[in-house]
Amino acid sequence: MTDNRNCNQGSNAAETVCIDTYQVLDSCRDRDCFENTRIYLGAEAQALINSCATVRVRNAEIACGNVTVNSVAFNDGFYQVNARFYLRIVVEICVGQGRVQEYCGLSVVDKSVVLYGGNGNVNIFRSNPENNGPCPTCDPDLASNNLPIGVVETVTPIVLSTKVACAPCECYDPCRFSDIPESVMELLNCDVTDTAESDYVLLATFGLFSVVRIERPAQFLVSATDYSVPDKECPCDRAEDPCSLFRTIKFPTEEFNGTATSSNNRRNNEGNNSGGCGCRKN
Repeated sequence: MTDNRNCNQGSNAAETVCIDTYQVLDSCRDRDCFENTRIYLGAEAQALINSCATVRVRNAEIACGNVTVNSVAFNDGFYQVNARFYLRIVVEICVGQGRVQEYCGLSVVDKSVVLYGGNGNVNIFRSNPENNGPCPTCDPDLASNNLPIGVVETVTPIVLSTKVACAPCECYDPCRFSDIPESVMELLNCDVTDTAESDYVLLATFGLFSVVRIERPAQFLVSATDYSVPDKECPCDRAEDPCSLFRTIKFPTEEFNGTATSSNNRRNNEGNNSGGCGCRKN
């Protein structure tokens, strides 16, 4: 059994305790392909797009997201989890004579799934340390209703294709530019404007893997032991010789095995090769 460095169980017997956590009621995994998604650019980058310059999307990342949960009508216990992601796009545009200039862009993608979230008929109130005086005020934000909690986990989007299309192409927009919150624009920290009267627009297709789950607060009885002070002392690296510390690090052999065969193949070749070094005996 692996030693537990955070807890000594010599004198502390296990006991049953109650914990307050979240129970996963339903979950699913998904792969979404967002085709022909509009990329909003700044005025300078959009002017180059209008002149039919060569362009490509170098990478995309999720800058921020918003997840909401709504009950499904005529389907008791089921809820629709809606997620909107704001993607920060890095675009490379050829500005002439083989020179490439990078620009920042913004795309918005939406997804929604329906999951089972159970029924809840209680209102939850929690204390607030900032409102704990002798004359507390009623804060409605401290109360939570019976809606479950939607959680969406994603990885970095994959850029599948890029193209320049003739405007107008409002059918490609998952949302209007005016719907983008100001906080998102500040978080992106790049010049992005609404170019509704542009001759051309930049479109991209993104692939996104995600895991969606729906949770509710729950209490469980678990077996636990008390926490105690660890026996292991923290090493003082600052007073140690850097070369001595470096010699204690394990050599990363795996990093140099890029062309090595599998362990099974190496074992099979040991009988025919000279010591398993890859040189065949004559």
